Amino acid sequence: QVQLVESGGDLVQPGGSLRLSCAASRNIFSINYMGWYRQVPGKEREVVASITAGISTNYADSVKGRFIISRDNVKNTVYLQMNSLKPEDTGVYYCKARVGIYEYWGQGTQVTVSS
Repeated sequence: QVQLVESGGDLVQPGGSLRLSCAASRNIFSINYMGWYRQVPGKEREVVASITAGISTNYADSVKGRFIISRDNVKNTVYLQMNSLKPEDTGVYYCKARVGIYEYWGQGTQVTVSS
């Protein structure tokens, strides 16, 4: 089992940057899949970026070239660096970990991009 706690969400102007953090309650070295998801009211949660234990990354087309996902296996934390933010990046960002057949989610952190 793993507990995830997200932080770093904020109100930011278009063009600005934020870094989200997802702190895990246990060692993440063996967790093969961790990802960041975004949800807006009335829509399903969608994957923004993911990273494997082998440091392979994937990004949604809408964030390619602007967002960077990374993991620190010493700090047991996954990060999402968000640059050149747009109003459509607004939403609640959730961290997810997949351990075997089980999936774990954090409580989410709000990101609002607005002038």
